Amino acid sequence: MRAMAELKFFFGTMGSGKSTVALQIQHNLTSRGMECLLITQLDREVGKVSSRLGVSAEALVLDHTVDLFRVVSSAHRNDAGLHAVICDEAQFYEPHQIDQLTRIVDELDIDVWAFGLLTSFQGDLFPGTKRLLEMADVRQEIQVEARCWCGARATHNARLVNGRQVYDGALKVVGDTSKTDSGKTGSAKTSAPNAEPPPVVTYDLLCRKHWLTEKDNPLQDALFDEMPLGAD
Repeated sequence: MRAMAELKFFFGTMGSGKSTVALQIQHNLTSRGMECLLITQLDREVGKVSSRLGVSAEALVLDHTVDLFRVVSSAHRNDAGLHAVICDEAQFYEPHQIDQLTRIVDELDIDVWAFGLLTSFQGDLFPGTKRLLEMADVRQEIQVEARCWCGARATHNARLVNGRQVYDGALKVVGDTSKTDSGKTGSAKTSAPNAEPPPVVTYDLLCRKHWLTEKDNPLQDALFDEMPLGAD
């Protein structure tokens, strides 16, 4: 007898292997003949779920306006029947979309695997993450522990603008996590010939102590009060 479907939420910092695990689950299920739908929002590569290890797979990119229950219901009717929905970058989903995922589990009897961050660069729960923690049947931290530059366990995601940590700005800005490749950033773009270059947005992993260091710096607000943080 098949077990009842569940909503499972796996969380961790950037670099903890969330997308890698999502892709591994998809591979394992599809290799057994199961039908899976892989979806994402604001991933590093458009139209794909990608791992920093270089593995990727085609995915359905859905924005915050999409009714996930309707999309999955349609795919479930038109195909042989879905066995699982795998959601990457789940922190970016709207709370009402998380409720739609619960309907997929409860009304369609389809397993949902969601992967995402717990907290934003501001140190607060993402709205989608908060709802997942409230609604998921299973909540599990990814066991790969990322490390701060000091060697301590990384617990916070820091946003850097032109190399300095910031605590204010748009919540959803996709940036680079590499310190050497500044081409893949969430910076704003401008075509004005004499305009200042757009700010370079990157992210870093820090322990709580070093994430808080710049927040207590009295010069922080003065330095970045007028700096735009880029596109949403």
